[in-house]
Amino acid sequence: MICLVRTTNLARLTYLKSLLASDDIPFLVFDEHISALEAGIGAFPRRLMVPADYEAVAKRLLNDVDENYDD
Repeated sequence: MICLVRTTNLARLTYLKSLLASDDIPFLVFDEHISALEAGIGAFPRRLMVPADYEAVAKRLLNDVDENYDD
C-alpha cells in the first residue's frame, strides 16, 4: 500500500475517497479510528492508501484536481 495523502480535514478526505471510488481505484484509510485515542481533537492525520499497482493512476487523478498534497 502506498500513502497518497495525509490529512486532518475530514471533509477533504471524504472528497478524495469519492474521487477514487468514482474511478474504481481501491483504497483504504489508515488511522481513521484514531479519534478514539485522541479525544476527537483532530491532531493525527488520516492516511489515504492505495495498492502500489494503482499509485500512478491515483496520483494522476489527484494532480488533475490539484489535491495531491498533505495538510
